[in-house]
Amino acid sequence: MKLILASASPRRRELLTQVGVSFVIEVSDVEEVLDDTLSPELQVQSLALQKAQAVAAQHKDGLVLGADTVVVDAGSLLGKPQNTEEAAEMLRSLSGKWHQVMTAVALVDANDTKHEWTSVEITNVKFRDLTEDDIVAYVATGESMDKAGAYGIQGYGALLVERIEGCYNNVVGLPLQLVAKGLRNWGINLYEYKEVQTQ
Repeated sequence: MKLILASASPRRRELLTQVGVSFVIEVSDVEEVLDDTLSPELQVQSLALQKAQAVAAQHKDGLVLGADTVVVDAGSLLGKPQNTEEAAEMLRSLSGKWHQVMTAVALVDANDTKHEWTSVEITNVKFRDLTEDDIVAYVATGESMDKAGAYGIQGYGALLVERIEGCYNNVVGLPLQLVAKGLRNWGINLYEYKEVQTQ
């Protein structure tokens, strides 16, 4: 069965490659609009599912993997910053505090779009106390602009993080153990499922 990654994220691509999975990429055109009437878990789950469903609708077969990551700061959702000023403001808000990173994983069977699965992984992350110089220097790296919460733990953002509790890969953008759990619903074992048919 062909695996289709409905994401442009190089981090998600790298994580899947890390466990030997071959896949094709087809980026979803779903607009990432957050719905404040839903809980953070339901919001991120809804976005991941919408991405997977949109790509699945374009295929007759294959399994589509969608994902979405948000940062939750004291109950408020932080998506990707729109500009450097917003990025700096997000980092100031996270400074010296715990926050949550939530990644939703969605799988949709293009052959039977009613056959779908979603789940959410939550990791707690604590930032050290950041100085204004820290914030200015980090934003200047450019890492903030395409990442929820304005940081990426796998890059210079590692210098901002004091502790994490939970799944590290979730903070990067794709909790691999959750993906593996979902794939088992289709009888796929990642230890054995190294080659995915791409035609």
